Amino acid sequence: MGKVTVDRCEAVAVVTLDAPENRNALSTEMLVALADTLDELDADPAVRAIVLTGGATMFASGADVRQLRDISPVEYAASPRGASWRRFGAVDTVLVAAVAGHALGGGCELALAADLVVAADTAVFGQPKVKLGLVPGAGGTQRWARAAGRYAAAAVVLTGATVDAFEARELGLVHRIVPAERLVAAAVEVAAGIAANGPLAVQAARTAVRRAEELPLAAALEFERQQLLLLLSSDDHIEGITALLDKRAPRFTGR
Repeated sequence: MGKVTVDRCEAVAVVTLDAPENRNALSTEMLVALADTLDELDADPAVRAIVLTGGATMFASGADVRQLRDISPVEYAASPRGASWRRFGAVDTVLVAAVAGHALGGGCELALAADLVVAADTAVFGQPKVKLGLVPGAGGTQRWARAAGRYAAAAVVLTGATVDAFEARELGLVHRIVPAERLVAAAVEVAAGIAANGPLAVQAARTAVRRAEELPLAAALEFERQQLLLLLSSDDHIEGITALLDKRAPRFTGR
């Protein structure tokens, strides 16, 4: 339990949840291992995008309910679980979730914490916590509502119902759907396309998109403008325009 593996594909790191005997349940050990892994990759300048997956047959079945049954509010608040989720939110590197099979409860919240979701045609998303007498506690209400709207979020969160990959795409949660056997390769393709862009620009654009969920429109537009002004002082923007005019691939340095 808690096993996480990492593979490298040039500038893309593929992080795989690897506890099939437990359906990749997000135990405390798994969450801490994942947070440690993402922190290490986030600090590596050679990594420009991260694919997070559970493989071609499953993503994550949710929290390990055995750990939640007898835990007190004080014990839960003091556990590393909440800190691990906050660490996920602090990752600066672009995250692409590659989801096959079930992404339920915390598994769904983990997918929605990514910047983009590539789904297999087998993917199923849901927030069944109300069926356990609980409420989603890691973004399941908030990210659903921001991505798909309050009523779509209520339909899932209040009923505990699930949606398949195609309905999730209609709701705006999924970027692309592919056959399960091509899932990880397709997610790496998406991540590699992002990693090929100017790293400073990608980070600034990612931050601006996320601020759209937090700031009033006027403040968000000003934040966006400030990011543009900062990038106009970078070497990368000169390289990008020069490469376009020279009809060649840009050689970004992150400066």
